[in-house]
Amino acid sequence: MILAAGKGERMRPLTDDTPKPLLKVAGLSLIVRQVQALATAGISELVINTGIMGEQIHEQLGNGERYGVTIQYSVENGNPLETAGGIIKALPLLDSDTFIVTNADVVTDFDYTELRLDADKTAHLVLVENPKHHPEGDFGLKNGLIHYNTEKKYTFSGIGIYHRHFFDGYIEGVRPLAPLIRQASKSDQVSGELFQGYWNDVGTQDRLEKANRDLL
Repeated sequence: MILAAGKGERMRPLTDDTPKPLLKVAGLSLIVRQVQALATAGISELVINTGIMGEQIHEQLGNGERYGVTIQYSVENGNPLETAGGIIKALPLLDSDTFIVTNADVVTDFDYTELRLDADKTAHLVLVENPKHHPEGDFGLKNGLIHYNTEKKYTFSGIGIYHRHFFDGYIEGVRPLAPLIRQASKSDQVSGELFQGYWNDVGTQDRLEKANRDLL
């Protein structure tokens, strides 16, 4: 699943008429880069959630045939449902019990074939070193498990793999992901890894420009 329903407020005026996932880095839109990376990893069935101006994403990607994948869309009307809410809404479209979720606006050379979820876990997160714009980090990592009560914290990359049981008991609606991770981590249900390759969370125009410079 590719998360593409955000409003992209911090990217205005670039996102006044264009959804953020269609902004281009080195001549290729952010979301096309993710679709191609997933296809290269052998992932052929994708679900993309879309929100405001989402029809532009539908027109750009179509049914995914040109990229060698099959795409279904989970349309969020009105306000975005946030990360967990968007995933929960899309669960009926996700055929597999275990599935990858990634953000549309991440530029990275992460290899999606490396993602694994142990049988006794319900989620696995990819963390990165804290960027300048997020120095406090999100989650700690200890013995391969996600923790909150650690001195050192890392930033969640937006890339993870989940079992649908991770979302058991949560109803559809506006729902952030962090509280669910916090709850599941209390019983050691969430594993993690530290990725040290290229990663850029394209959330501002400055970071978009940096991604262009890096890739060019």
